[in-house]
Amino acid sequence: MSCVTAGAGLRHHGHSMNDPIQLIQVGRVTDPDAATHGPFGSHAVESLQALADALGQQGCDAIVIALEPGDALSGLAGWSGLSRAVLDAAVVVVTAEEPPTADALRLLQLGVQDVLPRARAEPQELGRAVRWAVERKRVERAARKAYATDLATGLPNHAQLMEHMTHLLALREREPAAMAVLAVRLEGLASTEARLGSEASNVLRRKAAVRLRSGLRASDVVASVGADCFAVLLAWIDDQAAADGVAAKLAASLRRPFSVTGQELTLGISVGIGQYPAHGKDADGLLRRALAHASGAAAVGAAVQGLRTERRDHPAANDEG
Repeated sequence: MSCVTAGAGLRHHGHSMNDPIQLIQVGRVTDPDAATHGPFGSHAVESLQALADALGQQGCDAIVIALEPGDALSGLAGWSGLSRAVLDAAVVVVTAEEPPTADALRLLQLGVQDVLPRARAEPQELGRAVRWAVERKRVERAARKAYATDLATGLPNHAQLMEHMTHLLALREREPAAMAVLAVRLEGLASTEARLGSEASNVLRRKAAVRLRSGLRASDVVASVGADCFAVLLAWIDDQAAADGVAAKLAASLRRPFSVTGQELTLGISVGIGQYPAHGKDADGLLRRALAHASGAAAVGAAVQGLRTERRDHPAANDEG
């Protein structure tokens, strides 16, 4: 695959028709028509490995991969970097000849947006294919975000956590490094609901989520994985002992009282840990290990301790604390 066009630096995800679509082109392909379907900010690379390196540095909106005669679609389907490429970018593949239907469908199932033979990849057609692919990807991303969000807390839910973990673990196969997932179980939500009502229990849960998020790095992920359980993905840790330190820090933070409807409430906390690679190398196994560990651990802290009252004339449902 040869480089055909120099271009601007990359920027992740344009959001309007006037924003340039940041495009990486791999291989020998004409530039897409920018007058009708652009603008495009193009950046060319010479190979799939160079594409993987570019994506490791900064994202893009779209990728056009041009295959040379003799390059099989099945080979692209087996490329280890494809899952990362299609995660956020709209990928369009240009083939030297009319693609076999089965092979093209396989790529679409893997997340590629379109497969075009070179004969139909003229600037106008290619520009339209890229623009439509980007718009479809944006709709897909919005739908995935809505589906994968816990509405009560705004956190990712179990499905999004598993997708993120699976993607991260695939990277760890190429770039080994320690990581961990923590399961954080809360005790006291049910008794809060029984005494103060469901809204108070929901507020307490949301405040616990905020406190978890504030105690972590931007690169870490907090997800809701149950009515009384959160998961914390530590994407980068120096060593396995670091996860124990984070778990202790988060538990101590959550044991401090929360102010809800003018009252101070406390939660019982238990934390379980799934370490990569010591406890497994797949997302489901690591989370299950952490959940089992948390379920078997004794909760620390007195749940809804004393319900100490500090009545206010007009208590706020989402007061700080």
